[in-house]
Amino acid sequence: MIIEKIKLYVLTTISTVWCSHITLDKKLFIHEDATLDFFGLASKYGHPPIQYDVTTEDGYILTLFRIPGKSRIPILLMHGILDSADTFLLRGKDSMGITLANLGYDLWIGNCRGNRYSRRHVYFDPSKDRTFWDFSFHEMGYYDLPALIDRILNETGSSSLIAIGHSQGTTIFYVLGSTRPEYNSKVNVMISLAPVCYLHNTTSPLLKLLINTLPLVNDILNNLNIHLDEFFGYNSNETAFLRSWCHHPSIADLCMTAGFFQVLGYDPKEFELEFFNVFIHHLPSGTSMKDFLHYIQVENSRQFQWYNYGSDKNMIVYNSTIPPVYDLSKVTMPVALIAAKNDPLSTLANVDLLRRRLANVVYYFVNPRRRFNHGDHIWARNMKVNSIPNVMRVLSKYNSPDNVKQSSTTDNKEKI
Repeated sequence: MIIEKIKLYVLTTISTVWCSHITLDKKLFIHEDATLDFFGLASKYGHPPIQYDVTTEDGYILTLFRIPGKSRIPILLMHGILDSADTFLLRGKDSMGITLANLGYDLWIGNCRGNRYSRRHVYFDPSKDRTFWDFSFHEMGYYDLPALIDRILNETGSSSLIAIGHSQGTTIFYVLGSTRPEYNSKVNVMISLAPVCYLHNTTSPLLKLLINTLPLVNDILNNLNIHLDEFFGYNSNETAFLRSWCHHPSIADLCMTAGFFQVLGYDPKEFELEFFNVFIHHLPSGTSMKDFLHYIQVENSRQFQWYNYGSDKNMIVYNSTIPPVYDLSKVTMPVALIAAKNDPLSTLANVDLLRRRLANVVYYFVNPRRRFNHGDHIWARNMKVNSIPNVMRVLSKYNSPDNVKQSSTTDNKEKI
């Protein structure tokens, strides 16, 4: 507790001093979109949303947003790790969410447990109860997605929906299809943007450093009775510190080049400094340390498997000393894989392995742009040219919307 207070004091002091210094810089300003939440962003760009509270089987209360449309089949969009529903609106009128809404699609944008919109539980207080943070992407796929899907289908009367996921937003559907196969028939097609399942071909030095050190650091802190259960929560001191530093013009470029581009892939033309100053105020949005540790386990084991608690607890949980592997042959929902050449996380080698393991890949596309990276699928400046047409190509086959306008976005015909 004392160490936690010291950490809080140090971060707060540094941030306060830094912020008092940078406010003197006339170049420093905060874009309006950086200050708006999902409701504010959607409303600003012409689509006031409807908000639903969805309670999972294990008691987590998730926020689900809807931008109503006239399409016959609803579309569920799911964000990546440390992210939120905001991510699909950050490019404003050119964002994927607003573009699809303008075309008349019935959009539902979900939030996984632990982020800024889903930091609630029927019984547990996330600020006091460590039990709240005992989850990874497994629980998001096993509990969150079924609750969200059931609510959408109940509200719309549809028998199935279309899913669009980015990064971790794809992982959780592979978990869903393999562990709760009855939901495969409820997904018309799962459009996977920067699909994440296997990680052992990761090329980023920063990611490799994180993979090698984070478990060790976590163990050391646990031995000191310091528990980092929440990882970069939206309102945490760590996130406030990150934003206060990375927002300043003299530091932002370093944050992008030495930090974010190391994870996403270098592409300053599509992920420019002005947008970064909006982006950094929405992400990170929070998750659990266990979520990160589960991904690190997947990388180290070279297998897509359930969480490893150690041989003793594994015997109690799984009746085996090793965790089971997710059976991807049970993922029978149609899957569209859309990948990038400049993606150090979801590398082509990793995606190709996933492609060979999944049971029903109906579309596979590698973006031809050499610098197209992990984030360009949903954050690129020219998303309407380089990303959205690939999604529209799949939607045109699997949605057959009623009274939905034809897309005017440029269609990239190159396929792999």
